[in-house]
Amino acid sequence: MKDTLPFVERDPWLWPVAGRIEKRHADYLRTKAWIEAEYGSLYDFAGAHLYYGLHPAAAVGADGRPHGWVFREWLPNAKDVFLTGDFNGWDYTSHPLRKVCGADGRWHGDWEIRLDKPDDACTRRLTHGSRYKIYVHGADGSWHLRLPAYTFYTEQDPDTKEFKAKVWAPDSPCKVRANERNDAPFSPLIYEAHIGMAQEKEGVGTFREFTENVLPRIREDGYNTVQLMGIAEHPYYGSFGYHVSNFFAPSSRFGTPDDLRALISAAHDMGLTVLMDIVHAHFVSNLNEGLWALDGSPDLYNYPEPNGTHPYWGSKMFAFNKNEVRRFLLSNLRYWVETFGFDGFRFDGVTAMVYFHRGYTDHFGTYQNYFGDQVDEDALIYLRLANDLLRELWERRAAPRPLLSVAEEVSGMPGMTAPCAEGGMGFDYRLSMGIPDFWIKLLKERQDEDWVMREIWHVLNDRLPNVPQIAYCESHDQALVGDQTLAFRLMGAHMYTDMGVDSHSPVVERGMALHKMIRLISLFAGSGGGGYLDFMGNEFGHPEWIDFPREGNGWSYHYARRQWSLSDRADLRYKFLLAFDRAMIALARETDLRTMGFARLLCIDEQAKILAFDLRDGQYIFAFNWHVSDSRPDYRLPVYHPGRYRLCLSSDDAAFGGFGRTDAATRYFSQPYAGERAQTAQYLPVYLVNRAAQVWVRED
Repeated sequence: MKDTLPFVERDPWLWPVAGRIEKRHADYLRTKAWIEAEYGSLYDFAGAHLYYGLHPAAAVGADGRPHGWVFREWLPNAKDVFLTGDFNGWDYTSHPLRKVCGADGRWHGDWEIRLDKPDDACTRRLTHGSRYKIYVHGADGSWHLRLPAYTFYTEQDPDTKEFKAKVWAPDSPCKVRANERNDAPFSPLIYEAHIGMAQEKEGVGTFREFTENVLPRIREDGYNTVQLMGIAEHPYYGSFGYHVSNFFAPSSRFGTPDDLRALISAAHDMGLTVLMDIVHAHFVSNLNEGLWALDGSPDLYNYPEPNGTHPYWGSKMFAFNKNEVRRFLLSNLRYWVETFGFDGFRFDGVTAMVYFHRGYTDHFGTYQNYFGDQVDEDALIYLRLANDLLRELWERRAAPRPLLSVAEEVSGMPGMTAPCAEGGMGFDYRLSMGIPDFWIKLLKERQDEDWVMREIWHVLNDRLPNVPQIAYCESHDQALVGDQTLAFRLMGAHMYTDMGVDSHSPVVERGMALHKMIRLISLFAGSGGGGYLDFMGNEFGHPEWIDFPREGNGWSYHYARRQWSLSDRADLRYKFLLAFDRAMIALARETDLRTMGFARLLCIDEQAKILAFDLRDGQYIFAFNWHVSDSRPDYRLPVYHPGRYRLCLSSDDAAFGGFGRTDAATRYFSQPYAGERAQTAQYLPVYLVNRAAQVWVRED
């Protein structure tokens, strides 16, 4: 199809709606052009955090340092606004803000106060560590103490549980060390982690503990990317960090802003890319901590009802049609990159962003769903602008590796990973959320004997070739209360009694075998030129589920932690699962997933429960025997290239807790089919042991 956007031209299914996609693209270009005309650049537009909030004043004192402070807030519907805190003895009304006009001489909703007089006692008392809030006389006549929208650090009172903004301006702030690795581009092998539950003690972990105890494990395991959850401040710990209250404040329950910078610096020193799990779909509906009704109006940052509240989450949905909201969110991205050194983002809840029905429908895949009146076209514009900004931030950073953007998007919205210039949304990857859902459903509903090889193959490859994705078989979602990790679903209560190396539980032996096979096939058949994700602890089959402290469990931290010592103990089988995961990740790094492309099917044998495929035009051969009991000696495995093959990975190896029925020292030589009708001219005679996966590499 000529004279249309490139990503549409590549996909005939989109040709009937080419006009609608062209209109989307034109609306995005029009919005971006307006931003550049008004602000000079998208980068400057995303600098609101440098203007709003509390900042050192421009005046310089006799000591050569900035003297005093200036505070600004966007509250277009407020009647009065005051700054209060430690500096004025929490006198709510002694320090009023005034309305300030823009360069055009008009008022656009901004309020300001300056505390920069050298002889003013309040000015002198507003220093590093001071606490403050704003006192707002709202449009609805209410009076409330509120946290500013641009709060850069908070602290919660342990007794009253009240959050207050806190000045973080140490004399010698920590600076982030850049990631000096230059092996770009690369395949992201992502280790998803939560700071608070990344410790073994029953309590909340800290940035410092994560830096000291967990980062070395991630590096040793072979992952090249760490994705941090729950970074932005959130009042309810049990929300996993997804009900954000303060978008510019790293959560104080984990430590200080400098502690976070030190963590990211240490990760960079280890060659790790650091992603932030960012929440730009919605915000917490709490009046005391969040953005909702900040100026006394019901829809300042969120849409008016019925689109303003998520029907199931109870949170407020950002109004992407507002210029101020776009600027707030884009500035948030720039802030986390420039101030803390993050190397990209995993955008949470993208499906909820781009549909007014918030993704709760069974009809994805139709033109009406992707291009109908339930699509938030302004959200699509925002996502394009966000990815444009990340490209510009990368160019300014002058780093070899680009800033990564990953979309948690389940609907399959066309163009999600197509470049913005080609009419897409510009993400580098989307999460393949259908794969973990499939595994859980399969394990819950079918006996092993009833698994269908062709169905497994279809699910792992059901994607467009030009849509890079992050494959995974379980993340934090599958480990929450109400669900189970793969290991616990496979082995259940036997994990409490039969994980010793000397135990011989058939339940545990089955569970460990399938755990390894599911992870291996999800990585190599499911990624298709993309990447892979693991949630911390799942690599060694962490038992049980995740349950944050709440009233229903007596506010216990017992299930909100990671028992790292399980994988360190020589007398437990967890060490075998960890060893296999490390070997699997090492193979992924060796093969370079980015250049592998789609797996090529070699064999589906439903009766024998065998599934085999190759990668890199036959250089690597993968064979999975899912049969409950039958091993297959001298099995004829089709191969496209004659030669000698070496077994480079076997899940049945004794080092991985297997039965040791395969021999890595053996070399396998291809044989020609003799007068048989076959898919390929050659086959590899191999011993396919049951409930095991094997990988061969061609040596010549």
